[in-house]
Amino acid sequence: MIATALELPYRPAKPRRRGITMVIDNGLPTGAFRDHVSSAGELIDFVKFGWGTAVVSRNLDAKIAVLAEHGIGFFFGGTLFEKHLLQDRFADYRAFCHAHGCRYVEVSNGTMPLGNDEKARWVEKLAREFVVFSEVGLKDPARSDRLSAEDWVAYIRQDLEAGARLVVAEARESGRSGICHADGRLRSEVLDGILGSGIDVESLMFEAPTKDLQASFVRRVGPNVNLGNVGPGDVVGVETLRLGLRSDTLTAVLATPRPPQHSGVRPAGPMGAAREIAAAPNF
Repeated sequence: MIATALELPYRPAKPRRRGITMVIDNGLPTGAFRDHVSSAGELIDFVKFGWGTAVVSRNLDAKIAVLAEHGIGFFFGGTLFEKHLLQDRFADYRAFCHAHGCRYVEVSNGTMPLGNDEKARWVEKLAREFVVFSEVGLKDPARSDRLSAEDWVAYIRQDLEAGARLVVAEARESGRSGICHADGRLRSEVLDGILGSGIDVESLMFEAPTKDLQASFVRRVGPNVNLGNVGPGDVVGVETLRLGLRSDTLTAVLATPRPPQHSGVRPAGPMGAAREIAAAPNF
């Protein structure tokens, strides 16, 4: 971060387990992808190759190489997992992920008729080979609205117990399903239920493709909330929301002190967290 006299919230440096920003790639050209990553790589923790774009992107390996240069983790959208499962090609899905050097996979049931009990079994199976991010919430707004806050909490707990390291609250690329209503408004009662459940917020990621959602989560959870489905061109804007440098969070986000350094831990630099060997979060 550029030196400033302003008192701003503490933001961990990479690799971080909180304050994660996950960017969604919906098929950017390689040059544009490289520009976005090189310009804001220190602010990006993961890139998700959205839905099934990994199968269509001929430049996928080049993009993965760019991410490796900048220490950014990646995974494929949960829809790709669901498509393989629908065609009874789970072994092929595993092979596809291994072939591309995936450390992380996303398991979801947002579209296909798959109960959470069964989804949790797939989480448990994949957790033997990968770091699993599970997704809770449905892509169809009408079906999703029928899920109560209690359902969300139960499914999140079940996925974590099955071995998921991070549970992602669905909102799609549009921000109009899952933890949101069809008109884009946040389902506040669901968020209240999740935050009041005692679940460690660092084990959660909230998809927030719109500025309104991003600001809402920062105001409600704090500047180090884990945010997903951020557009490649919105990364810097999201960071300003986290730091209270945008009108939407200007008075809601307060400066927080840097945690004390423990002996034997090397400081990270201007943003203040300890660095580990791996660049992507070593869950």
